[in-house]
Amino acid sequence: MKNPVLGLAFALASITQAQSVNTPRLVLDNWATGLVNPVKVLHAGDERLFVVERRGIIKIITDSMQVSPTPFMTIQQRVLSSQSEQGLLSVAFPPDHATSGVFYVYYSMAELDGDTRLSRFRLLNGDPNVGDPDSEQELITFEQPYWNHNGGDLQFGPDGYLYLSLGDGGSGNDPGNRAQDLNNPLGKILRLDVSDPSGTYTVPADNPFVGQSDVLPEIWAYGLRNPWRFSFDRTTGDLWLGDVGQNAREEVDRWPAGDNSGANFGWRCREGNVATPGIDQSGCGPATSYAAPVFAYPNPAGGCTVVGGYVYRGTRWPHFAGRYMFVDHCNGDFMSYPASGPVDTLLMTTTSGFASFGEDVHGELYVSRHSGSGTVQKLRDACPMDDPTASYAGGVLTASPGNGYQWFLNGVAIDGATEQTFLPIEDGNYHVRVDLGSPCLLRSEAIVVIGTSVPEALGAGLKAYPVPTSNELFIERGDLRSDDLDLRLVDATGRTVGVHRMAAGEQLKRIRTEHLANGRYVLQVTVRGTERMDRLPVEVLR
Repeated sequence: MKNPVLGLAFALASITQAQSVNTPRLVLDNWATGLVNPVKVLHAGDERLFVVERRGIIKIITDSMQVSPTPFMTIQQRVLSSQSEQGLLSVAFPPDHATSGVFYVYYSMAELDGDTRLSRFRLLNGDPNVGDPDSEQELITFEQPYWNHNGGDLQFGPDGYLYLSLGDGGSGNDPGNRAQDLNNPLGKILRLDVSDPSGTYTVPADNPFVGQSDVLPEIWAYGLRNPWRFSFDRTTGDLWLGDVGQNAREEVDRWPAGDNSGANFGWRCREGNVATPGIDQSGCGPATSYAAPVFAYPNPAGGCTVVGGYVYRGTRWPHFAGRYMFVDHCNGDFMSYPASGPVDTLLMTTTSGFASFGEDVHGELYVSRHSGSGTVQKLRDACPMDDPTASYAGGVLTASPGNGYQWFLNGVAIDGATEQTFLPIEDGNYHVRVDLGSPCLLRSEAIVVIGTSVPEALGAGLKAYPVPTSNELFIERGDLRSDDLDLRLVDATGRTVGVHRMAAGEQLKRIRTEHLANGRYVLQVTVRGTERMDRLPVEVLR
């Protein structure tokens, strides 16, 4: 007899997702305290972490809660930090820093009333823990028409080139339309070859606008408002960027590795994924003219300043794997963008002031908070245990051990399916959520159960009625009267709740069910002494 609903002798168990299905539970552990407006955290290819303080000081964290008493370098007298978006904004160490001893700094200049400068510095006498403030070599100076929107991140890409993000120059609505002006460096990402430490820089030959007239060849991407922080995925090489919005949207952008086509991210025509409110769109192209963000969220909803982060490529927290971590400066919402699916809220905070993410040499992530008592904190998963598993054998689904269980069919919780085992009676995708201790309610990967006919089924003529039943169930057979049958009644958890025998020649068997709870059951019918079996659906309902 073919039973498409209950023929579960064969099932296909399929794990279809490459990454964890569970949203990380984020915890922040203090890694350093007592800092003054820390705005960037980075490494130099070794175990140390460097912290950039906006006032013009670079410090070294040697281990958890261990800040070196001697700063790495101080250029406080050269830095203008009177406004919140000015100051020592970024530092970058090249891949060959250990041998070349050079590093790069981007800061607001006190002598030029807030214009910004990119400079190269060197270690003092080769000491890896001391930068030489007198070794400054100016590479580029940028005129800043207003005090805000200085952008300000420096990163070395997987191609070895130095990337610098610049804001649109400030004020509101980009009054000079500088972000779209390819003869102006503001509102852009610049890409520079700084591999010769004896010179200034050269322009990579494959920059998108090399050779074009009235275009700055240093420009690699444009149409940005205030790209405060960006990063490169150390596995894929993709660039991820948080571009701070104005009044409508905050956005996260992604650009694939190796694509030097000159992305236009849309500002000032586009703010996030919408046309910029209050901007005359007559000079703008259609939305398809611009690189769309991978994610945008409304800043009137409590957020106001997206702080770009990193794709997690560390090894300690598998639930973080492949997720781009970022935060909003104003409401403290930590979010992640997985490889597929919607953005997940990881940690809802009520405090503002998170300024920047950082990555150590092992790919573990940190975040700095510059308001109040400045801190650097390390990201940790509150639920670091392995995800629960679900297995299928003998017609029964079984979850790995935990404190509590809830089974789901096609994403919907199954009423009463709260035991470690569950007997599926429908085709579909099953998973289980397991309580592994507060706050860890983790779900398993899905198992696809596909119904099929039972091998060597008993054949036609076997039936159970009435369905649903209340107090008694009748089993009737037609062409199997010469066989002894074993009848086993199993509940939804796979537990046997009744065992009966139907003797040869017995055509009708009566089974009492008044003691059974309402719910679904399966009657397993086996020809005694053989492997011939069938299953019949039973439901008790009063």
